[in-house]
Amino acid sequence: MKTGIIGLPQVGKTSLFKILTKAKLEDRGYSNPREAHIGVARVPDDRLDKLSALYSPKKTTFATVEYVDVRNVDALIHVLRAFEDDSIPHVGPIDPLRDIKNVDFDLMISDLTQIEKRLERLEKDLKKGRTTELEREQALLIRSKEALEKEQPLRELEMTADEKKLIKGFMFLSQKPILYTLNISESPTLGDDLDAAVSKFNLTEVAGRLNAGATAICGKVEAELAEMDDAEAADFLSSYGLHESGLVRLIRKSYELLGLISFFTAGEDECRAWTVPVGSKAPQAAGAIHSDLEHHFIRAETIRWDALLDAGSEAAARARGTLRLEGKEYIVHDGDVMHIRHSG
Repeated sequence: MKTGIIGLPQVGKTSLFKILTKAKLEDRGYSNPREAHIGVARVPDDRLDKLSALYSPKKTTFATVEYVDVRNVDALIHVLRAFEDDSIPHVGPIDPLRDIKNVDFDLMISDLTQIEKRLERLEKDLKKGRTTELEREQALLIRSKEALEKEQPLRELEMTADEKKLIKGFMFLSQKPILYTLNISESPTLGDDLDAAVSKFNLTEVAGRLNAGATAICGKVEAELAEMDDAEAADFLSSYGLHESGLVRLIRKSYELLGLISFFTAGEDECRAWTVPVGSKAPQAAGAIHSDLEHHFIRAETIRWDALLDAGSEAAARARGTLRLEGKEYIVHDGDVMHIRHSG
């Protein structure tokens, strides 16, 4: 999964990037809301930790989220300032909804400029010779242009899979699924404040729109957590009434927004998390591991991660009947542990 971090200056984008990726970056503000650094973050997953404890593998490989150039991403995280701090400059009152409107407008203008240029070229091409594909592209771009002129981002425009494929190369910014992320103030009631933030700052409606979501973090607390070991972090979180970090919540929300789940492979050599779309069948999951496994798929030995831990070993799970053989039509579930049988 590739994600771009965007937002106005002085909202906490660079801090969030550093926390997510453990990167050492120059502390500076962004002058361009579409600017982003590059880095890779490990997706925390205590299920994989527990499977590794069971197998003691030579290697444990977590799923990752890549933070890259904003154009070439699967989704956007829009960081919104929701904290008060006199030492960090801010123009006007704290107003995340206003900031959402301003940045979305910027993204839509960028897309509209691209579309207008492409439509001019299409008109010339169609005069030279009409084809069904050019006509379909023109119709879709005109529909997209009309939406943008009404200040409707392209992520909210209903499109078929074929239509999305037709304009995929443009990498329209307002078409990307977006996770609005409130960066709130530290407080003794942080756990309750995080839960209430989306409603408090009136983001419930925008978060409920097509291909959008919202969550909250406290960048100051997350920065402190990033410097701690697991035991210290757990104690620190509990002091705020929290059982997980805001970053775990953020990554989980990102998966939900994109319709992704994790399944696992486990053994003495490696325990590993793999990411696939919700609704993937067993051969598709096998293909995430290696394309040859999808082509030569026969069966998948499957068990839920917690059922495997409860049994204590694959042999015990097999004896209990909780380790099953599934065929090509099996729909993979979040948390499945799978061994692929193949003819390759």
